[in-house]
Amino acid sequence: MLLTSLKKMIKELKIFIISVYFTLIYTIPAYAARKVKDSKLVKGTEKLINDVTVWLMVLAPIVAGLLIIYFCIRRSAADEMDVKKWNNRITTAIVSCIGAVLGSALLNLIIGYYQ
Repeated sequence: MLLTSLKKMIKELKIFIISVYFTLIYTIPAYAARKVKDSKLVKGTEKLINDVTVWLMVLAPIVAGLLIIYFCIRRSAADEMDVKKWNNRITTAIVSCIGAVLGSALLNLIIGYYQ
């Protein structure tokens, strides 16, 4: 019993030593050519997020306004039961517009700190 557990421990120790050996021998250091903040990927991503947030701040109120106009027209032609649904849709459009504008402004503000 003791002999088999000793053999098992020796075998595990050999595997550990071999794995450490190969890890140390075949590890190749990787050096960055430039800083990460100067890479094209980071600069392009910053520009993309900046452009998307600006467009979202412009388009969200326009789309929300058009939807509210459409919902008001539909509400005026609806019966009593459907008026509540159209009122809920109008409220949802207003809240969504506010959320989109605030979210894009916050994201634009955060990205502004990294420029």
